Amino acid sequence: MSKTPRRLAIFPGTFDPVTNGHLDVIRRGARLFDEVVVAVGENPEKASLLPREQRVAILREVVAELGNVRVEPYTGLTVDFARKLNAAAILRGIRNTSDLQFELQVALTNREVAGVETVFIMTSPQYAFTSSSLIKQIAQMGGDVSALVPPQVLQHLRRLGGTKEKGR
Repeated sequence: MSKTPRRLAIFPGTFDPVTNGHLDVIRRGARLFDEVVVAVGENPEKASLLPREQRVAILREVVAELGNVRVEPYTGLTVDFARKLNAAAILRGIRNTSDLQFELQVALTNREVAGVETVFIMTSPQYAFTSSSLIKQIAQMGGDVSALVPPQVLQHLRRLGGTKEKGR
């Protein structure tokens, strides 16, 4: 009897910072795949708030209770990293039609040029408005993002510049 190969998905992003929306997609993806690799990359079009090494460390802490999830930094093209890991799919979260339009174009291109499939997970409604960019902006201006990020992230954001918690 042959053993069924493990189904691995990668969930790529900058995770600057990781949000509760990201964590929702990671948890739900972990139920669909044997293993999920949260792939922490860089986006040359965005200025990072946290260095990649710190984002990796925070994510490892945030997903520690998920036995089939690991966090890995990567450089270069996401499809190359997916092929290197022999991933069955790239996992992506979709918040709205704008995300869908962009992600569909990327997914079709990845399948055509690299033979890598993409699996979309619709975000839970409470995270449909959440984005790392918006959270960074609110945190940098001293606003309360405690409902939008895991507690481990909030600690790091406070050290960087004044984010508050409700009631403080």
